[in-house]
Amino acid sequence: MKFPQKPHMFCPTCKKHTEATVEIAKKKPRGELTHGQRIFNRKLLGYGSFPRENPKGREKSTRRLDLRFKCSVCKKKHLHGKGFRVKKFEIVRM
Repeated sequence: MKFPQKPHMFCPTCKKHTEATVEIAKKKPRGELTHGQRIFNRKLLGYGSFPRENPKGREKSTRRLDLRFKCSVCKKKHLHGKGFRVKKFEIVRM
């Protein structure tokens, strides 16, 4: 997927459409050390596949991509939507 480097988008802080620059937001690991996840990881260390099967091979083939847009007027960064899944992504100058 090809995406323009400087699209015109609505800025929520300026409350108007401005030109923005695009960058890919880095993913942070979330929820890996929550209480429920620690219990689940502890149960997976049991005898064989007891008490449930090991969830291998269930991951998605693509990762979700979040784009961060920086407004050229107020210099604030904001996200737009929940992101999307794509195998190839390229930011191009237009």
